[in-house]
Amino acid sequence: MTAPLRVARLPPRRRRRLGLIVLVVLFALLLLLFNLVPLAAEWLWFQALGYERVFTTRLVAEAVLGVGVGGLVFAFLYINLRIAQRGLVPNPLVVQFSSGAAGVDVTRLFRRLALPTALGLALLFGVGAAGGWLGVLQFLHRTPFGVTDPVFGRDVGYYVFTVPVIAGAIGLCTAVTTLTLLATAALYGLRRDIIVFRRQVTVEPSARLHLGGLVALLFLLVALRVYFVRLPGLLYSTTGPLVGASFADLHAQLTGLRLAGLAAVAGGALVLWGARSQGLARNAVLAVGLYLGVSLLGVALYPAIVQKLIVAPNELVKETPQLASHIAATRRAWGLDSVVTRDLTGEAGLTERDIRANRPTIDNIRLWDRDPLLQTFGQLQEIRTYYDFVSVDDDRYWIDGQYRQVLLSPRELNSASLPTRTFINERLTFTHGMGLTLGPVNQVTSEGLPVLFIKDLPPASSVSLHVTRPELYFGELSDSWVFARTHQREFDYPSGDQNIFTSYEGIGGVRVGSFLRRLVLATYLRSLKVLLSSDITSDSRAMYFRNIRLRARTALPFLSFDGDPYLVVSDSGRLRWILDAYTATSRYPYAQPLDDGTNYMRNSVKVVIDAFDGTVTAYLADPRDPLVLTLAKVFPEIFQPLDAMSKDLRAHLRYPEDLFHVQTDLYATYHMAEPDVFYHREDQWQKPVLSRPGERPDPFLRHIVMRLPGERQAEFILMVPFTPRGKDNLASWMVARNDGEHYGRLVLYRLPKQSLVYGPTQIVNRINQDTDISRQISLWDQRGSEVIRGNLLVIPIEESLIYVQPLYLRAEGGRIPEMKRVVVAYQNQVVMEETLEAGLARMFGGQVESTAAAAAAPPGAARPADGRAADLARRAAELYQRAVAAQRSGDWARYGEELSQLGEVLRQLQAVFGGRQP
Repeated sequence: MTAPLRVARLPPRRRRRLGLIVLVVLFALLLLLFNLVPLAAEWLWFQALGYERVFTTRLVAEAVLGVGVGGLVFAFLYINLRIAQRGLVPNPLVVQFSSGAAGVDVTRLFRRLALPTALGLALLFGVGAAGGWLGVLQFLHRTPFGVTDPVFGRDVGYYVFTVPVIAGAIGLCTAVTTLTLLATAALYGLRRDIIVFRRQVTVEPSARLHLGGLVALLFLLVALRVYFVRLPGLLYSTTGPLVGASFADLHAQLTGLRLAGLAAVAGGALVLWGARSQGLARNAVLAVGLYLGVSLLGVALYPAIVQKLIVAPNELVKETPQLASHIAATRRAWGLDSVVTRDLTGEAGLTERDIRANRPTIDNIRLWDRDPLLQTFGQLQEIRTYYDFVSVDDDRYWIDGQYRQVLLSPRELNSASLPTRTFINERLTFTHGMGLTLGPVNQVTSEGLPVLFIKDLPPASSVSLHVTRPELYFGELSDSWVFARTHQREFDYPSGDQNIFTSYEGIGGVRVGSFLRRLVLATYLRSLKVLLSSDITSDSRAMYFRNIRLRARTALPFLSFDGDPYLVVSDSGRLRWILDAYTATSRYPYAQPLDDGTNYMRNSVKVVIDAFDGTVTAYLADPRDPLVLTLAKVFPEIFQPLDAMSKDLRAHLRYPEDLFHVQTDLYATYHMAEPDVFYHREDQWQKPVLSRPGERPDPFLRHIVMRLPGERQAEFILMVPFTPRGKDNLASWMVARNDGEHYGRLVLYRLPKQSLVYGPTQIVNRINQDTDISRQISLWDQRGSEVIRGNLLVIPIEESLIYVQPLYLRAEGGRIPEMKRVVVAYQNQVVMEETLEAGLARMFGGQVESTAAAAAAPPGAARPADGRAADLARRAAELYQRAVAAQRSGDWARYGEELSQLGEVLRQLQAVFGGRQP
């Protein structure tokens, strides 16, 4: 007998059931296929990147955890439902939905639904549990912190790795048990095993034992939660003047919680006794009342009384030990315990000789702010409408033998700005950005524009730094997928009226390969054209996840990342992105958290992404961090030691701004290590803030190349100043060192409290009150130009400070800011000149020459040229070129003007050298 014939002879009800089963199977297959396609595409991506271990570890962990939890939940639910449905039902509940219709036995219907209900709920719990894969793996490979909490004496790793897993397991068991209790109680009610009559509840003996066991299990889970979750939770309490267990927590609530745990255990025993002695309902009510009563009195009321009557009148005395623990834990958790403090006299005045001795600092004062410079780059160097400069980064390079701070910005392709947005243009032709623009932070042309060391297309360099592989296939703006190495030529860069094309020669992306792989890619990218295009071959490379932030997060999903990745030009001329990655937790006892709950963070990983082929390399930057050591055990061979990073890249590592921002915010309070001083906030600091529209949150956090007090050579540092809370004078300044063996060290330079050192707000007020500066700004404003005040720079020199503020001018309706003046302030003096050198000369007297910086610069630096002379020489060369151009075009009037200006510049150059030949 054939299969169709056998099916046709089945009763109608069974045929309908079989059809339903077939539909369910087809739906399951479609759902599986729908999930398998992205899974296969991601596997191809991880495989091409060499990060298969991350993919397989996560997939296996999710599968094992989901199946394991789902299986246990199914077994528990199904067994309990079957127990509740055992035996015959003498008086079944029959429901007739319409007159004349056959009655439906509800109890039998629920018996049939037991299996699919248990399977469905088990699936939901399994999927939910699979999301906790990382926490479970970290628990299994946990690394001790080597520090114990002051209350229970446990290693911090117990609270970071173990407690979350225990809390999750208890929460899961509580949810499943509660759901099972409700379901079984409903079933017993339908079976008439539970009867409520005249305020009296009668429960059949077997049902009473079953329900009593489930209620007792709930009480046991409550007790476990009290001892393993709520007691450790006291270490994050906020009841007192600190984060962590306060006096009331330790001397009242701790005892109350322990009693509540015992009350829960006693309640469970009381319920079991009631289940055996026909008093289940009464004993269950008594058990709940016992637990709630003890909790109310011991956990809520008694601690509140202790806080109000004992602690509040003597808060400092009572909370001093806890404050000490809180301060110490916060400083350890945020890396503030290693801050080196150095006191400055603040009495030494600066002289012309001090300025000469600190030429590396003076020669690297950043006169260009990021926003005006980004606007200028956009107008001068985008060249085509589909190129964009997204951000400007600070860095330092050895350029022509000098240690120079530079500002650079990558020229990325913005596919949204393409004149014709077709599949070929967006996906096959316009695939990458091109090069970058790089210039010194302190040099300006005679027109007030930035001097550029690397510019144009293809990138041309006028210094010793060169770019040999300028293509940017992976960047901050690259958020769309493309195919490289196709039959369609890739646009490389414009050259006059022509376009230069290329073909990708790298190993980046996923090789298309077979038809099946192509089908997977087409389905994943949701583009039928990928499957049908004759331009895409088996050797083509599919590039997706090209945005470097998304790429890093996808490859390393267990890390968080700094908001400011930066581009580096390696010695070989390749462009590589560096991203700072963090390990963090919210489970460090007694530590002060951020708004998102994070109370421990380390910059433990440096991630390098090649802009040409997208290679992702993760380097272990902090081998002392237990979190990253745990991750290294979970994902072996993913992290490389920092020593494996090439020297040219290591020379460009910098301390992450996001972490330094948080650390300095906290240190403004937590530099007070004594509990009594901390409690009274006697010496609290704050970061200076200028109330200017559009000001960024931390306007004085800056990268500077400078020679720190007491050091012999200049270095690249990240700096922020502090003022006393509610006052404007300067109290101290902190730096994060970035170079060589000093990388990552935090140093605080503290000014004496008895002397007045002007802070940024006071300097801004003095600048605004200066009549010459106000007159000049008003004159510019009257002419319709827009005056843009640059960031006020705080520049430490020896043990004193100078302030520098550039002024930019933007013509009405124009888009290119030009730097026109530089304001220099020192103590109570303010001057404004066309150049920084002129301002310093006027401030400190005489001609401030740019003397040799070899002694102050890092080892190996050649003796740099005179800064003022170098500026004049460059200006003379520009005037000469313009004069020659005017001569060739026959513009003799302009030729005479250029020669006149050239003569004036040469006279200034001769004056700089005191009559000697330059």
